[in-house]
Amino acid sequence: MSVFYMVLAAIIVLGPLIAIHEFGHFWVARRLGVKVITFSIGFGPAFLKWKDKRGTQYQIAAIPLGGYVRMADEREGEVPPEDLPRAFNRQPVWARMAIVAAGPLINLAFAVFLYWIIFLQGMETSKPIIGRVFPQTPAAVAGIEEGDEIIAIDGKAVGDWESINFALIDRMGESGELNISLRPKDGGEPREVVLALREFLSGQDVNPFREVGFKPYEPPIEPVIGEVLKGSAGERQGLKAGDRVLSVDGQPMYSWQDMVEVVRTQPEQALEMQVQRGKETLVLRLTPIGEKDDQGIVRGKLGIAPKELPEFPAEYIQRIDHGPVEALGLAVRKTGTLIVVTLESMAKMLQGLISVNNLSGPITIAKVAGQTAAMGWEALLGFMALLSVSLGVLNLLPIPVLDGGHLVYHAIEGVMGRPLSERMQMVGLRIGIVMLMSLMLLAIFNDLSRL
Repeated sequence: MSVFYMVLAAIIVLGPLIAIHEFGHFWVARRLGVKVITFSIGFGPAFLKWKDKRGTQYQIAAIPLGGYVRMADEREGEVPPEDLPRAFNRQPVWARMAIVAAGPLINLAFAVFLYWIIFLQGMETSKPIIGRVFPQTPAAVAGIEEGDEIIAIDGKAVGDWESINFALIDRMGESGELNISLRPKDGGEPREVVLALREFLSGQDVNPFREVGFKPYEPPIEPVIGEVLKGSAGERQGLKAGDRVLSVDGQPMYSWQDMVEVVRTQPEQALEMQVQRGKETLVLRLTPIGEKDDQGIVRGKLGIAPKELPEFPAEYIQRIDHGPVEALGLAVRKTGTLIVVTLESMAKMLQGLISVNNLSGPITIAKVAGQTAAMGWEALLGFMALLSVSLGVLNLLPIPVLDGGHLVYHAIEGVMGRPLSERMQMVGLRIGIVMLMSLMLLAIFNDLSRL
């Protein structure tokens, strides 16, 4: 994937989110009679600008990493006498709070809207049936079996793998018991199992299924190589299209998935692979190259692809359709779940229960934006909704510089009957800038370490 494509996808994703955020401030300010001087998408020199009849300048600036709404305010410059009643600083506290809160809140409302569109489409998804249980993992110890269908986690019903993923992530950083309700593959009575968690997902590898110890069902793929990428480790070390992988380090390979699991978990380690090529049986010594995945974890890779992908069995597929009202309820519920998960993750990170390596910055956002754009419009809208929730929650945090910090200042003024002193506000501003810059630098460092 080219850098240009990733940057373009990031602009397509972030541009509307920034615009809708600033529009929230702008729209409420206008409705409350505050004079808006500038509405800007981006920072720096403006390459496109125009004015409306009220004198507000709209502009699109060169650096698309944010935006701002500039209002008449005596604290930021001289305000003409005729505009003094419309100055932001002269509005009652409740009005100023409404203007400040409008940006983050419209981001959350926009996420609901995007999820509503997605849910209205209906979807085909695989049933939450377990395809494989790894030995010596919490799932294996608890007695989960291949073919079991997950119906609830910690007493909450789950109907697909996405809801299971959210339920597991909700336990991130925790130790204790995880209760899972299962419907056995033979169709008997549901049963309960208890998994023991210890510092669950506290490291850098945040794949909840892998850490619990099971994989979703997927139709087995024959371990026959259909393509060997030119210049790949597989080609350099003797693999050819048509080879059937029989075993790796003496372990029989019954499916392509078995082989991939062995290779990806042993980067830069010599493997003895037995393959059948025509009527011959060959033994090759292969060393998968190590490449970082999206989470910065090094995985083994040979540069080979399977011969063919089988169709998903119809009995493992479910079609889910929703009416407009039901879809809206699901959208509100999902947005609420993401808000809670985001806040809990932040709290656990501050407590040291979750690694700060999980923070992501603009590089990862651009990379994921490019990947989701390639997957289709529904995946892209889902990623936009997730970012919109993150943007809304982040801006509501009580940190000076952010909208949440300004809300705290206005709330204090409302209680005390007078604003905080300029000295106190400047101290808070400096602290907020240091905190925000530290988080940004850490996120960018994490992004670079994943490349």
